[in-house]
Amino acid sequence: MNIQNTTPKPQVDAETLIIGTGFSGLGLAVILEREGTRDYLMLERGQDVGGTWRDNHYPGAGCDVFSHLYSYSFRPNPHWSRTYSKQPEILKYLQDTAKDEGVYPKVRFGTTVTRAEWIEEDGLWQVETNNGTYRARALVSATGHLSDLAMPDIEGLESFGGKMMHSSQWDHDYDYTGKRVGIIGTGASSIQIAPEIAPDVSHLTVFQRTAPYIVPRRDEAYSEAQKGMFERFPEMLQDFRKELFWGNESRFPQRLQIPAFLAQIQEMSRGHLEAQVADPELREKLTPPYSVGCKRILISNEYYPAIQRENVTLETTGIARIDETGVVLTDGSHVALDMLILATGFEATELPIAEVIYGKTGRLSDQWENGGQAFACTSVHGYPNFFMMLGPNTGLGAGSMIYMVETQIEYIRGALEYLFESGKIIEPDREAQEAYVKSIHDRAERTVWITGGCQSWYLHPRSGKLTAIWPDYMSQFRKENGTFATKGYMVRDVTVPA
Repeated sequence: MNIQNTTPKPQVDAETLIIGTGFSGLGLAVILEREGTRDYLMLERGQDVGGTWRDNHYPGAGCDVFSHLYSYSFRPNPHWSRTYSKQPEILKYLQDTAKDEGVYPKVRFGTTVTRAEWIEEDGLWQVETNNGTYRARALVSATGHLSDLAMPDIEGLESFGGKMMHSSQWDHDYDYTGKRVGIIGTGASSIQIAPEIAPDVSHLTVFQRTAPYIVPRRDEAYSEAQKGMFERFPEMLQDFRKELFWGNESRFPQRLQIPAFLAQIQEMSRGHLEAQVADPELREKLTPPYSVGCKRILISNEYYPAIQRENVTLETTGIARIDETGVVLTDGSHVALDMLILATGFEATELPIAEVIYGKTGRLSDQWENGGQAFACTSVHGYPNFFMMLGPNTGLGAGSMIYMVETQIEYIRGALEYLFESGKIIEPDREAQEAYVKSIHDRAERTVWITGGCQSWYLHPRSGKLTAIWPDYMSQFRKENGTFATKGYMVRDVTVPA
């Protein structure tokens, strides 16, 4: 007599859960939606799609990558208004994408993941949130590395009695007109904010720890004729994208410190500084003490002029502490402030999402204590059917992150197709992952990020390893990581009740 097992299979809410609706998560959802054969849900802690472009809406917020590259190749936008788009236009592009592609109904907004755990006996992921529990065969983290703000470690920060805000949490209800304002940091957000607010404040103090390299921002509005041409001839727009891409790709040798390429970008940056800043003492303060490219190269035509306004001070004395009324410097002097802006960036090397993801080997953040490691920069040993977008070694010192996103989209799409159609569970082999990560670190040793003489958010604070940046050409990233294959994976059957 044949006795059948009547134990029910574990129920799932979707084949795949995607955490995050920024460029990476939304892009993957669009491809799955277009295929029409994959079941997925998206978990989003915010109230709309957009990720970093939803959250970062400070004055002057914009992109330093060409608009026609900073958009999906499978959803080109012929109507970008200018060479470099501002935040509202980028956010609208993402919102329109979600609407037009039918993604919105698949998103659970206001849903924060508190724990995601691999349930071995059921062969699925169980994800606990503030809005209930979800179960799925596969889990994709698409939270990005510019999503959780980094607060500066400064004594007395919480004691400040004036208005204080991080650049990613801008309060537009606060009127800074006529106020004494300080801004900590001289990175990408700071050099956009300072020129915007300087004309309206009584005094602006920019607290600089290390000067950035800045090159001219060659930004122009696209004419109606140009936009019409891109719309009528989409192949011309794709050719333009390719031209922009290979232009960016040709600059990677600068990061390898090849003298001829290094001299070219140094000459551009120093020439820009000399053309805009006549005062030799101020120019010295604005000259970076490290190799070009070691930190992010910034683009601006307005920052240097803003620093030279009569109501602006570039303060290079170190900060000792913050008190109720302002900033105390290391020389004992005090800068009185009504408003303090923290333009101090994000947790890019120690991703907060890793704190809540648990696999067979425990918590991901513990496994990544000395820096993130992933096979094909996407999947992790000990975490079956798990994929991370824009995780370890996917950042760029120059170029469009959307190219990296689309590479990972295709890889994950192929992996999901394989595991669902085969009914298998996949997980990177430990030795394969270690060998792959070693190949990345070996390449990193020759780059300016390791040898350029600076400390940056690209390097892990404890190990000193380059964990945030891809240390090779973008095209090489796609060659290595653009197509899923089972080589390097442990593949096994789902061992749940039949």
